Amino acid sequence: MPPEIIRILLVDDHLVLRAGLKALLDAEKDMRVVGEAGTGEEAIERAKGLKPDVVVMDLSMPGMGGLEATRHIAESGQARVLVLTMHSEEEYLLPVLEAGGSGYVKKTSADEDLTNAIRTVARDEVFLYPNAAKLLLQGFRERGEDDQPDPLEKLTERERDVLAMTAEGYSSSEIGEKLFISPKTVDTYRSRIMEKLGLHHRSELVRFALNTGLLKAD
Repeated sequence: MPPEIIRILLVDDHLVLRAGLKALLDAEKDMRVVGEAGTGEEAIERAKGLKPDVVVMDLSMPGMGGLEATRHIAESGQARVLVLTMHSEEEYLLPVLEAGGSGYVKKTSADEDLTNAIRTVARDEVFLYPNAAKLLLQGFRERGEDDQPDPLEKLTERERDVLAMTAEGYSSSEIGEKLFISPKTVDTYRSRIMEKLGLHHRSELVRFALNTGLLKAD
């Protein structure tokens, strides 16, 4: 379950943009901006001290970029990282998820998508746009990464179904409707999957699905 009040750290080198985002988010009853940062290095330090639930991270900043800062924060387990950027999904979606980010929102649609994305990420789910699966699969194929030993043998057929749908961005309720099971049962399957595979965050499930070919483009 997401926290009652979602504590947010805003990271962007543009002060005016941060002010606008803060006003937008603080207007939500279940959100509070607890801190701001203008560089990747500052983001890491603020995340340590403030312990936010979600970090809203820009990619292009002076000094350490948002991608590297995302990696540091995600590896530390301090917070979920949601990337908010002008960069195209085609170029950065896969790197963001590989760095441990939990989602990707375009600045051009922040007023429509940001609050929903933050709530999704706070639930430890991954926020993806509808075309994300196709972009991820395309990017992964272009990378030409080496095949790894197939760990799918550890999973039952139903667990594979839940894993694939989770990687494609479906919520527990949506997966439950498709598989005719309750959302709580979906969460139980997901917890079992993560335990079997030694994973800790749902963003890692997306990377695992890419590595094993479970993520489909259609």
